[in-house]
Formats: sequence, C-alpha cells, structure tokens
Amino acid sequence: MSVFKPGYTLDSLNKFSANTMVSHLGIEFISIDEDSISAKMPVDNRTQQPLGLLHGGASVTLAETLGSIAASCCIDRNTQSCVGLEINANHVKSTKEGFVYGTTKPLHIGKRTHVWEISILNENQELICISRITMAIIDKR
Repeated sequence: MSVFKPGYTLDSLNKFSANTMVSHLGIEFISIDEDSISAKMPVDNRTQQPLGLLHGGASVTLAETLGSIAASCCIDRNTQSCVGLEINANHVKSTKEGFVYGTTKPLHIGKRTHVWEISILNENQELICISRITMAIIDKR
C-alpha cells in the first residue's frame, strides 16, 4: 500500500514545480512508487560552485525538494501544508559533470511531523550526499 495519496504522477509533480527554483536548477522528477520519489539534477553552470564541483547547496536543494514534495503527497493539501523544520546533509563525494539522482524514502510519517531520508548518487551509483529532512505538518488557516 502506498504512503502517498492517490493521483500523483510524474507529470503532476513536474508541473507543480514549474517556474520555481526547482525548474530553474533543472530538477526533474523521474520516479514515484509505493514509498519513494526520485528526481535527477544536472551538474552544470546552474549547480556548480566556482571550482566546477557540484555545489553543496544544490545538493541540499535537491534533497529538500524531494522531502518536501514527498511529504506533501501524503497529506490533504486542502487542509494542511508541509514546511521544512530541519535539514542536514553530509557531502561524501564530489562530482563535476553529468547528473545526480536523488531518492527519498520515509523514516517517519506522523500526524504533525514527517522525517524523510534522501540519498543522492552520481551516474556511477556512488553516494554523493546523504540527507535527512524533518517536515512540520501544519493546518491551513
């Protein structure tokens, strides 16, 4: 049984992110299944730091995007919203080109908080960054 509410597709996730920082960085959702969502992000002039390496902030943006979108797919968005409460990231390997691929899976889905783990890999399936985000689930006013 899926942790996500029905009706979410790759097309709907990508359209939801149009004209935001997500689309500006070239992040594209590529997979959604029972308990995970994946996206890819290019390593290019939009996401590199001055030495030509993937910017750690770009990795954190990919991680926060995945965790936030995943959490929002688990709630009733008519009555609730998700906001980031805390994020951490360990950058374990650098990369200079190609794409990185992030996948998020839930560690905890509660009524008021969610905790999601995000693994970011390079094209050789090597771990680039491991991140964890805690989302606060708040009622809309």
